[in-house]
Amino acid sequence: MSISSLTPGDLRVTIAPASLGFADTSELLGLPLPWIGQARAETAARFGLGLEQPDYNLFVLGEVGSGRSSLLQQVMREVAAGKAQPPDLCYLHNFDAPEKPRALRLPPGQGHTLRQLMMQLCKTLQKEIPKRLDGPDFKAESEHIEKTYKTEEAKAYAELDTFAEARSFALYRENGHLVFTLLGEKGNALTESEARSLPKERRAQVEQAEQELREEIARYLDKIRPIERVMSEGLTALRRQIVKPLLEHELQDIRDALKKQIKDSVKLGSYLDQVLHDVLDNLALFRVSEDEEELRLEQLAEVLSRYRVNLLVDNAALAGAPVIVENNPSFRNLFGSIEYQPDEDALVTDFSRIRAGSLLKAHGGFLLLHLRDLLSDELVWEKLRRFSRSGRLQIEEPGPLLTPLASVSLEPEAVDVEVKIVLIGSVEQYYELQEADPEFARRFRVKVDFAESFSASAQTYRASAVFVAHAVRKLGLPHFSAAAVARLLEDSHREVDDQSRQSAIFGRTEALVMESAAVCRQRAASLVEAADVEAAVQARNLRHDYPDQRLQESITDGDRLISLRGEITGQLNGLTQIDLGDYRFGFPVRVTARTYAGSEGLLNIEREVEMSGPIHDKGVLILHSYLSALFAHIAPLALNASIVFEQEYHGVEGDSASCAELYAVLSSLSGLPLKQGIAVTGAVNQHGEVLPVGGINEKIEGYFRICETAGLDGTQGVLIPQRNRRHLMLERKLVDAVAAGRFHIYTAVHVGEGLELLTGCSSGMDAMTASGYAHDSVLGRAQKTLKAYRRACQAADLPKGPRKNSR
Repeated sequence: MSISSLTPGDLRVTIAPASLGFADTSELLGLPLPWIGQARAETAARFGLGLEQPDYNLFVLGEVGSGRSSLLQQVMREVAAGKAQPPDLCYLHNFDAPEKPRALRLPPGQGHTLRQLMMQLCKTLQKEIPKRLDGPDFKAESEHIEKTYKTEEAKAYAELDTFAEARSFALYRENGHLVFTLLGEKGNALTESEARSLPKERRAQVEQAEQELREEIARYLDKIRPIERVMSEGLTALRRQIVKPLLEHELQDIRDALKKQIKDSVKLGSYLDQVLHDVLDNLALFRVSEDEEELRLEQLAEVLSRYRVNLLVDNAALAGAPVIVENNPSFRNLFGSIEYQPDEDALVTDFSRIRAGSLLKAHGGFLLLHLRDLLSDELVWEKLRRFSRSGRLQIEEPGPLLTPLASVSLEPEAVDVEVKIVLIGSVEQYYELQEADPEFARRFRVKVDFAESFSASAQTYRASAVFVAHAVRKLGLPHFSAAAVARLLEDSHREVDDQSRQSAIFGRTEALVMESAAVCRQRAASLVEAADVEAAVQARNLRHDYPDQRLQESITDGDRLISLRGEITGQLNGLTQIDLGDYRFGFPVRVTARTYAGSEGLLNIEREVEMSGPIHDKGVLILHSYLSALFAHIAPLALNASIVFEQEYHGVEGDSASCAELYAVLSSLSGLPLKQGIAVTGAVNQHGEVLPVGGINEKIEGYFRICETAGLDGTQGVLIPQRNRRHLMLERKLVDAVAAGRFHIYTAVHVGEGLELLTGCSSGMDAMTASGYAHDSVLGRAQKTLKAYRRACQAADLPKGPRKNSR
């Protein structure tokens, strides 16, 4: 078996600035910004946005910073520009049931027109109706009606007066009431005391006469009331006759102004007819009152308020369909609301206080929401589910008003809403929703999946450079040189640990653009160079690497034991990665193994004390299986072996140390020491193949820094899986050390290759005979030890029971 030692050219992608085809990003401003590396997502988005069928809403899944929101908004606006303008939405007073306002949809712009026309109508009525009612035509006719009434009323009154006089009473009117007074013999009015001093017989006659007069007055009033009613009806009919042509003319002007054919034309016509009848029923309020003018004005204002138009959604200024991005989808913001105002001891409202939410504003277009925001409010989520099922929206309050005051509630007419919802969430949220709420998930049939990375090419490099050009223009930053863009592209490769792929998380790239520009401005330059980008990267690392620094110092100070030189049996350095969320770094850890005669097999100490995760435990079990297979020809094995991560107190997860664990066990069995300067990472399968691992760059760089601090002597290096070769994007300092021969990076396809590198002896895997492995090979020596363990167990008569599991 042969092992590979990588050259400096294998350790990172280096992009030549000249290959990008521009001097700086100012040359790229005229180019459109494409969807970089997201062809699948773009195709799905355009398909979903262009499909008019129900239930084909979009669920956009991807990582934060992948452009899932900004790119969707971009294509939503493009598609919306080619769609028709949706209608306006108004709410009107319901004359039949004021608590149930009526909804009215009008062609775009006509909602505003109707509102202005109704406002003008109110002004016209207040001005023209009093004129008509004070005009000569009305006065002449009303005087004729009143004269007829007064003639008949005067005749009846004269008869009543004669009746009263015959019984010694004087009759007269006072403040609208009929009053009578007893007269004496001389025709003078008697006082109360004089009336009481009359003889008894006379008083009896007076009382009888008074009773008769009262009865006659009652008959008079019964006779007068119909006459008054006829006069009142006549005057009312006259007022309506005088004002109705004015109203009909004004309302016809409103109908003529709304010339376009509208879906709710019948509803609008019915509403205007009701306005006409309501005005005619309240004509008396338009005339000045000498007695109660303040009350009249208050009542008139209340009547005129019914004719206002509550324009909830005005689409007059739109060019195409609306695109609404709701970043705060509270119940009121999303579904609309009803405002209240205090009035004495109650909260009151009316149709003019209904407010539209984002769903109503997005009718006929697109609405973008974030799933996480919706799930944080159970009421919002439940109402959105109901809306998605029915397609109709009822504006209502989310629950009982949190106030001790009584309230007058409204029930606005529900409206149909045709909107394409674009829901943004993570991959985990998408599949959780599929499982937890399949009915709602069925409403989002278009999956727009944003990739985390994409294959790099000259075209993607060019597109990424265009992104940088647009970013600096948007943010008002200095432009980037080609060399600076090349350094950004290299960082994009490093972000995904892949020489052939770039990161699709352009949010991180934009942040690095801003930080690099800040470094450039600190040196008072007008063009960002590669050195500025490098300085920004280093500054970012410095802001986050304190935990990394402290762990390195613990090795330098001797608190953590790491051997970097010499050879030791059953011990070597494994490579681990620590991911803190905002920062990742690699760190070496000592792996040791001890073997002796017994029957318990391989003991993972981390597992026994429950400090290992399931993936690590799986790796150890695979290791045990492979170890058993290597020596199956001398089975059953009489072996006790323990492996441990020294000075590890926070738990272990992952299988990337299984190669190191295997080498430590085989070293202990064979008695051959391992080179301490070479750290190992890699997983192993049941056939001994070395599998790729994550965090390869952080692991190598972490170990390199430890070696650099201790002093590089040309013997140190790392052993990694061959399949991780394309994942290398190492820092330039490390590449320079490899070029100078002071540090080495080896790759292995099979564990046997690494075994030979670490021990300096043949592994024996390629030269197995019927009797076993070659005696001078690593496995041959291990085989000899295992046979000795068996003899020892047989001599001690130890039971060969099943492998102990203490968990």
